[in-house]
Amino acid sequence: MKRYLIVLLCLTFAIFLMVSPATAAMKLTIGQGVEPVALDPANVTDNPSEEVCHHIYEGLVGFDEDMNIIPKLATDWSVSQDGKTWTFHLKKGVKFHSGAAFNAQAVKKSFDRILAGGLKRSSLYQPVISKVNAVDEYTVQFVLPQPFGPFLHTLCHTAGLIVDPTLIDAKADIGRKPSGTGPFKFKDWAVGDQIRLTAFDGYHGGRPKLDELVFKVVPEDTSRTMMLETGELDVAERLSPFDIERLKANKDIVVKIAPSLRVIYIGMNCQKGVTKDVLVRRAFNYAVDKKAICDNILKGMGVPLDTPLAPKTNGYAEVKGYSYNPQKAKELLAEAGWKDTNGDGILDKNGKKLSVNLMTPHGRYLMDYKVAEAVQAYLKDIGVDAKLVTMEWGSYLATLSKPLEENNVDMYLLGWSPSTGDADWVLRPLFHSSNWSPNDNNNFYKNPEVDKLIEEGMSAVDPEKRKEIYRKAQELIVQDASWITLYWMNNVTGYRNYVKGLKIIPLEMTFAHQAYIER
Repeated sequence: MKRYLIVLLCLTFAIFLMVSPATAAMKLTIGQGVEPVALDPANVTDNPSEEVCHHIYEGLVGFDEDMNIIPKLATDWSVSQDGKTWTFHLKKGVKFHSGAAFNAQAVKKSFDRILAGGLKRSSLYQPVISKVNAVDEYTVQFVLPQPFGPFLHTLCHTAGLIVDPTLIDAKADIGRKPSGTGPFKFKDWAVGDQIRLTAFDGYHGGRPKLDELVFKVVPEDTSRTMMLETGELDVAERLSPFDIERLKANKDIVVKIAPSLRVIYIGMNCQKGVTKDVLVRRAFNYAVDKKAICDNILKGMGVPLDTPLAPKTNGYAEVKGYSYNPQKAKELLAEAGWKDTNGDGILDKNGKKLSVNLMTPHGRYLMDYKVAEAVQAYLKDIGVDAKLVTMEWGSYLATLSKPLEENNVDMYLLGWSPSTGDADWVLRPLFHSSNWSPNDNNNFYKNPEVDKLIEEGMSAVDPEKRKEIYRKAQELIVQDASWITLYWMNNVTGYRNYVKGLKIIPLEMTFAHQAYIER
């Protein structure tokens, strides 16, 4: 009988071992608010797609949490004395998920595909790169038509991630079946639900600790919060500021508030209407209490800002802006000839009331309409009749993009985040006079000295020289007051307290490359 019991116990234990894995698979689920469009890094423009791409692919260089440039697939690099040839030495022993070798030819093929045109991000590199040469197996050169100061930052863009050459040769649907050298490889995509990635055993940086990484689509803010609280999500992105205090009180959840590069501003038409007068634009700047907006409407998720660049943007300079001073605003308007002659509370000049249209989106940015309402109220306090106008997002952008002769927008609320992390990708599109609408300079700002500085910043290679150039440009832009620069945005991410090693990048992305679960 005793022998029978021993045999029975042994059989039971053996069955237990068969059905129970030695170690449970380590899986991390991230809740995104919007579904990615595709996973071809050079053919996407949306943030959710780019976030997933950064786990599958790698570039020659990339950003750390503080937006410093760090080596990825390159070990080192140098630039020629004339600033027109960049040479990169590549890591050896790196494999793509397909098993293909990573080398200089793979880099060349990836960029040649972009330079050939037809991709959404072709325009990012076509003006910058003349050709790419594979010097030897592990050395690649980029030849530029002219020196380009932010070249390294531009390579850090998602479009600079290196695609598996076997996919390019096969003319495969890269956006749906991607392959790179990153720590995770593509498994499957349930459209409308989730994308699953699995650990790449052959990753050159060592196999990731996570076995599976899932990006789940959860559009509703409240749903993401609830799923984080129940544990259905391990990580929830872009949390509502109204849920933060409750989540902070939950001992099982960590709330991380990290700076982003996104700046929210009110643009003002510099060529037409009452805002053509710089005194009026400066008055409007003094009229708005940015700190009150950030504290009371955004609940600290916005931080007051004076320049067009967020502090984490390369080239940012601390420039004295406009403090909240409604009395100063009234004095400037009086200097510009605006007075309340009939006592109705609205200033007038030559029989014309001081009235402007203030366009705003409704739901594109955090609390955007409420912010616009606050600006409207502040302007009313100094005698300005601001009329709010809102419309569907596509129509909104189309209206702002009308050329000067067709454009009757006085003021508008908008946001901008430079995907290269560099000042060039703010100042050039938004303030150079060659980029008036239908391009991105929607307020028709023009200052020849600023144009010159922006161009000098493009061609300057010395980082310190570029910073000084951009500091001068920012000072002039603030003096000209073409914007009411409101604030830069914080990025709010929540995760369960057992999640370790997660990184939140100022480009509004969550990086789980080194993440793991520790219960």
